[in-house]
Amino acid sequence: MKVFGIDPGSERTGYGCVETDGSRHRLVACGAIVTSPRLGFPAQLLRIHQQLSALLAEHRPECVAVESVFYAANVRSALKLGHARGVALLAAIEAGYTCAEYSPAEVKCAVVGYGRAEKHQVQEMVKLLLGLAEVPTPHDAADALAVAICHLHSQRPDVVTEHVRATRSKPKSWRDYIPPGDNER
Repeated sequence: MKVFGIDPGSERTGYGCVETDGSRHRLVACGAIVTSPRLGFPAQLLRIHQQLSALLAEHRPECVAVESVFYAANVRSALKLGHARGVALLAAIEAGYTCAEYSPAEVKCAVVGYGRAEKHQVQEMVKLLLGLAEVPTPHDAADALAVAICHLHSQRPDVVTEHVRATRSKPKSWRDYIPPGDNER
């Protein structure tokens, strides 16, 4: 199962794609879409939408997980964050993906085990869970990966296992089947 996580922001939107076989998670891609305030806000939103649409088309996940808005320093920041989140959801829905939304506390609890964990604790757990040598950078990418991991951890194990089993290639007829270790014909 492949999940695409998004940490929305108007100046920097983090993204991360994680794949699982039901027991281990693997990093597929991560990064951040950086926009310049000099573009103007509508142009920033357009850039976020275009780049997320391209990334979703490239990675073709089964679903998209987005962090929800929980706090902003002021009303203007909250509105901008809400717009960026809306553009991210629009890109996912336009591409035909189902979307899941998680609060920052839910993400922290799913990844670290504590809903009030510090940012560096989340980043270290993302590194450990994905078996990476270093913490993913920028921090927005690590946050987006945490959102994707949160979604994977919130799924029932039988749903993930069944999905993995269903997507593995299967022989189409008895002629295509070669028992393991019997490569000689």
